[in-house]
Amino acid sequence: MTLNGGHTYREQLGPRADGLSVLAYLTRQYGHSTAAEWRARLEGGEVRLDGATVGRADERVRAGQVLEWRRPPWEEEDVPLAFDVIHVDGALVAVAKPGGLPTLPGGGFLSHTLLTRVRERFPEASPLHRLGRGTSGLVLFARTHAAASALSRSWRGHEVEKRYRALASGLAGRETYRVTTPIGPVPHPRLGTVYAASPAGKPSRSDARVLERREGATLFEVDIHTGRPHQIRIHLASVGHPLVGDPLYGPGGGVLPDLPGLPGDGGYLLHAERLSFIHPLTGERLTLHAPPPPELRMGEERLAP
Repeated sequence: MTLNGGHTYREQLGPRADGLSVLAYLTRQYGHSTAAEWRARLEGGEVRLDGATVGRADERVRAGQVLEWRRPPWEEEDVPLAFDVIHVDGALVAVAKPGGLPTLPGGGFLSHTLLTRVRERFPEASPLHRLGRGTSGLVLFARTHAAASALSRSWRGHEVEKRYRALASGLAGRETYRVTTPIGPVPHPRLGTVYAASPAGKPSRSDARVLERREGATLFEVDIHTGRPHQIRIHLASVGHPLVGDPLYGPGGGVLPDLPGLPGDGGYLLHAERLSFIHPLTGERLTLHAPPPPELRMGEERLAP
């Protein structure tokens, strides 16, 4: 565990805050902490309103004010921090994220994130997408506003080709699968809701191909044509092949019964192997590859130097 430098969370209050006490607003807006915990932070001088320390928990707030919580340093879980730069130019940088490293701050992580580590070398970098904490592979960052705008349009227009590798449980009975299971929020006993297979969800599409069959498992190559949360994990599970070691999704693509894991929990093997898109400066197609970890390589690949 490593102590980080703390962080200031800042927001400008909207109309819904008008007339509430600062304690009531914080408790209602940020339910990750109890009223008693927020009161202790207020008494410790951690909360400021328009630059001044809040003196009383019952102080009223109004729309337009700037509220800050100066969170003191806290210990972050140790995770893999090294990443490889796959491509860099004046418009973008692409890196290979290790499995276990969160892409963005959240869930108790701040300095132990890919974004923080990349910005130590490329301060202007802005992430264009994210990978789940347990997923390894390619993450693309823009280095200019123009590049970010152009690539964001490409992403929204489904013009970016994305290919993954995944190790799934069971022996596939077919060579290819086109999966169109809708994905949407479903109940979760610890979080309220998470994304999973749902008839009421949004349309989704993945194309999976068998690369190799192993004892009790299948190595898949998967192209995704939509970008739903946890899409590959859900889609392979929906056709009867949940990822080996996945603590959240079971056969059918639903949430596992009896205290399932959390979306950020690891244990599975999923790798973003390939990205292909039109470069925002050159106008030419750029295809990037990140070598998969040994566990996701085929037999001949494992033998290669």
